Amino acid sequence: MPATTPKLNENSLKILKGKNFAFLGTLNRDGSIQLTPVWVDIDGENVLVNTAIGRLKERNIARDTRVAISVPEWSNPYNFVSVQGTVEKKITGPEAEDHIDKMAKKYTGADKYPNRKPGEKRIMLVIKPRKILQR
Repeated sequence: MPATTPKLNENSLKILKGKNFAFLGTLNRDGSIQLTPVWVDIDGENVLVNTAIGRLKERNIARDTRVAISVPEWSNPYNFVSVQGTVEKKITGPEAEDHIDKMAKKYTGADKYPNRKPGEKRIMLVIKPRKILQR
């Protein structure tokens, strides 16, 4: 019997949809953990993170798709969701570029992502949950 994918509950969905920063863990080449604060989004069942191509977290995921992400609620950090999973899909091009602008609107109120560097290309990481710690 195949394992079922865990589902995010209402509280977890609220946290992921809210203006809450996430902490993404990836694996470095030597096996140590690289931890980065990131903006987070959800497509209903998968967790979405947007980064620039070439950054360390993106390079780590190109080598090993296993990740962990923890998202505390800003107003009550004891209310959180943590997900262990794998990056199942990497989306580039206009969809990833539009997504970082959506995240900028969510987190800063800006219509466009203000920290884009010349020539920078964005990538959206689609994380499929394998294990969820939620309240």
